[in-house]
Amino acid sequence: MDTPQQRQDTGHDEQRPSGHAWRTICYDVIFRADTRAGKLFDVALIAAILLSVVVVMLHSVKDYDLRYGRQINAGERFFTFLFSIEYVLRLSCVRRPWRYALSFFGIVDLLAILPGYLDLVVPGSQGQYLSVIRVLRVLRIFRVLGLAAYMGEARTLVTALKASRHKIIVFLVAVLTLTVILGSAMFVIESRHPQGRLQFSSIPRSVYWAIVTLTTVGYGDISPHTATGQTVAALIMILGYSIIVIPTGLVSVELTRSRPPLPDRSCPGCGHTAHDADARFCKYCGTGL
Repeated sequence: MDTPQQRQDTGHDEQRPSGHAWRTICYDVIFRADTRAGKLFDVALIAAILLSVVVVMLHSVKDYDLRYGRQINAGERFFTFLFSIEYVLRLSCVRRPWRYALSFFGIVDLLAILPGYLDLVVPGSQGQYLSVIRVLRVLRIFRVLGLAAYMGEARTLVTALKASRHKIIVFLVAVLTLTVILGSAMFVIESRHPQGRLQFSSIPRSVYWAIVTLTTVGYGDISPHTATGQTVAALIMILGYSIIVIPTGLVSVELTRSRPPLPDRSCPGCGHTAHDADARFCKYCGTGL
């Protein structure tokens, strides 16, 4: 019988097929990471995913594409064919194929092979470059290496983001409103200077400059030329440093709230509570905790 940890690692025990022996064997190899065959399959799959991503990247390098274009195209088609067979096997060996197909990894597996067929159907569409989405499949490494405990921390982070989403939305709307106002002001200010009028040629372009400046990115492709505009730009830069920490603070508060409270560690002898989580004795009076 599988242990609870094994069931947590696979996450698909309710999808285990019944009946045909080949489906059961295929399921154990593809979906189970607690068996030798399953772990070897996952390691080989991750290696193939990484190699396919490297092939796609090499295709975008002109020198390699000119010298090894035929080999690279053959490699891309091979990986597309390989992942297509794997996707079909995944759907064939589960009890409810549609349930897996609509899951996160099911959608990622489908998106990993579609760009390859898009390039075959529509030549020149450069759909093969979208195949880098296959790198998302490497997330299975958490299951292969037995790092399922880290998924709990990931769920904590997602919970904190969901809890703070309303505050973050209000913050983003406020920042967007501020950039529109600042961009419009810079458009008016710089329109008095010939060179400034060329760079701040419209309000949308000025808003773009305000966003780049307020977020402290500073591309430098647009810059104010009037003294008033430079003063406003300096104030926007300082303001950017002031507000950039707000989203971090909002999420940090929700992370603190989402964590379970520590147990009462008050000392029965002296009443002090400032003890380490793993302390067995009071550091003030030595009484057992």
